Amino acid sequence: MSSAAPVPETRDLTGDDARATLRQLPVRTMLRDTASRLRVADGVSHARALAFQLVLAVIPGAIVVVAVAARLQWDALSDALVRTAESIAPGTAGEVFQQAFDEGADAGGAGNWSAIAGGALALLVSGTTAFGQLERTANRVYGIERDRPTVRKYLRALGLMAVSGTMLASYFAAIGLGRGWGSTRSSEAHWWWDVARWPLGLVFVTIALTVVFRWSPKRRQPGWRWLAVGTSLAVSGVVLVSLLLSGYLSASSSFGETYGPLAGFLGLLLWAYLSSVSVVFGLAFAAQLEAVRAGVGDTASDTKVEAGEPDATVVGYAEALRRS
Repeated sequence: MSSAAPVPETRDLTGDDARATLRQLPVRTMLRDTASRLRVADGVSHARALAFQLVLAVIPGAIVVVAVAARLQWDALSDALVRTAESIAPGTAGEVFQQAFDEGADAGGAGNWSAIAGGALALLVSGTTAFGQLERTANRVYGIERDRPTVRKYLRALGLMAVSGTMLASYFAAIGLGRGWGSTRSSEAHWWWDVARWPLGLVFVTIALTVVFRWSPKRRQPGWRWLAVGTSLAVSGVVLVSLLLSGYLSASSSFGETYGPLAGFLGLLLWAYLSSVSVVFGLAFAAQLEAVRAGVGDTASDTKVEAGEPDATVVGYAEALRRS
């Protein structure tokens, strides 16, 4: 099985270098080679594994949040989670999620802290494993064959979950809680918040993915601005997937009728999988951009090129630029 060509470390590059490189690269060729890097790194398979781990983290996490919200009598938070579940699994398909949320609310209302602690432990384990999978995925995309030692890997994954996981939760809170929060204020405040919560949510998810792109791979990454384009692609993909899937499931009655109670889990799996593919594609773009800047444009590991020595792919970029 082939693997992605290793990307030389170029941590001394600046944001000006990133902008200059982007201006010189033919977009079509760059996207083609990014897809090639994704393919040779088996990125789609890694995205499937990541999606599975995300689902295992999302469900217990949502139940724990509902239980805590019920204990604190924060109805707006519970309502936001219900609306999110309905967008993933509209109609009767969301009954599975609604039943799980009801169980969490009962546990929180009754003060059953042992049940809440069990759900929190499940969230901790599944979330840490998901971010550990992210490191594995990032390493393969960058052509790194071995991950960090196990203890270091999962300690880092735990830290990433604490930072990026909090940012992702803030993203969903800004989007889901916005309507309930704004409706308790004046009409003018409600209008401003209804508009502002979307860019605020994008800021949260951008920070979350930038942290992942910077600290997940087992290498010294370049500056933040070098990762910005890949992060932007990943964020755009996640938002587009969320909007399209939510619109499709809300408009289609056949999905829920066909899959019945399983539709909720299938909708969540589909969202997690497509979002994971978007994240891995953005990561592959960032890796390929750095590889081309270092003079290693080929994506397969069987091509041996030293950093700074242009290979055939880099020459192809230059020729395409001269023809344009």
